[in-house]
Amino acid sequence: MKHSKLTALIFLALILGIVVGHFMPDKAVKMQPFAVIFLRMVKMIIAPLLFATLVVGISGHGEAKRLGKIGVKTIIYFEIVTTLALIIGLTTANIFKPGVNFNTGATTHALQMQAAGLLAASNAHTSVSEMITTVIPTSIVDAMAQGNLLQIVVFSIFFALAICTVKEKAKPVLDFLNSVSQIMFKFTEYVMYFAPLGIFGAIASTIGANGLGVLKNYAKIIGALYTALAIFVLLVLFIVCKIVHISFRNLLRALQEPALLAFATASSEAAFPKAMDIMERFGVPKNIIAFVMPTGYTFNLDGSTLYLAMAVIFSSQIVGINLDLNQQLIIMLALMLTSKGVAGVPRVSLVVLAGTLASFNIPILGVAILLGIDQILDMGRTTVNLIGNCVATVVIARWEKQFDYNKMNEFVQKSKEESLPSDIRNILQQKTADKNNV
Repeated sequence: MKHSKLTALIFLALILGIVVGHFMPDKAVKMQPFAVIFLRMVKMIIAPLLFATLVVGISGHGEAKRLGKIGVKTIIYFEIVTTLALIIGLTTANIFKPGVNFNTGATTHALQMQAAGLLAASNAHTSVSEMITTVIPTSIVDAMAQGNLLQIVVFSIFFALAICTVKEKAKPVLDFLNSVSQIMFKFTEYVMYFAPLGIFGAIASTIGANGLGVLKNYAKIIGALYTALAIFVLLVLFIVCKIVHISFRNLLRALQEPALLAFATASSEAAFPKAMDIMERFGVPKNIIAFVMPTGYTFNLDGSTLYLAMAVIFSSQIVGINLDLNQQLIIMLALMLTSKGVAGVPRVSLVVLAGTLASFNIPILGVAILLGIDQILDMGRTTVNLIGNCVATVVIARWEKQFDYNKMNEFVQKSKEESLPSDIRNILQQKTADKNNV
């Protein structure tokens, strides 16, 4: 009941946010603090939840060799899916041609200055060697304070391996972290009660600041991106679930709440704790969830990667540059590297886009144009990022033969019952009780 009520409230918050943003724009802009407060509440959960869950998951298995196998399989899967996302993004951009005949007159000087700032920011994150070295934390406290998921993962792995070596002497610590993990999942449940208010603030302030008219001016690029994202979900994620014998429909039904959170707030962090909880109840082991999902937010940003491929073509088209197939393939290879390792940077996709355009001598006017609607574009790509990483946990669990189908079936059945009217649900529960008594 809690699950279905919260989902309904999130839908209601979305609709109210659009209505208030459209009819009362001045007041709607002032609603943004609700979104900021909710996101800050979510951020305070992530570090302790991830650390406790990952350490308990790895220590529970006690095998460093198995963790290494999971890591290799995870990276292989990420690279395959990321490549497919880039191909779909480039193909869709070449078919729709969103930048051809685009009117750039509305691009303001302020937006162009912000784009230049993003270009400057991107210069600090394009080095592969720096990307590798920044994965190693100098302080776990600093990593947690900054919300650097990959650094937390690295520290947690070494900490868990040390627990495996110490064995019985580390049991009190392991028991403590197991308790912390359970507490943080309950903590997450409490924070989610504030989700509708946060979503209302995010949507209302976005519509209030930009107006519904912004959708008309940028309809072609918005339509092209959301079409490409839908194609990716249907052609890649759906087929992947078919291959591993998991119902994609049931998975989406399970993820509807965190997916709505990701869409409405355009923040992966907002949905991260809830998604971890749901994937565990869906049948994926804790250790796989705690390793694959945070790693995926650096190496498996399917929606963002697809968007970058489209955005490069869009940016070249609006300035009249026609990129041939060889140039597009080179850019695709560059994006496979530069799209990883900038996690945690605000407007991360635009930062990477600015750096990529500059590397290939393409004017960054496209960044300035996209900056005006980045919130709307970010909503779609963030949702696909979330779904893609959840699918990845299922794939790796099946690959490791650790997926619990009984747990999945119980979760799906419970979700179906919760969606039924209360009188029908009570009859079914009574029948189940009578059957158990017999």
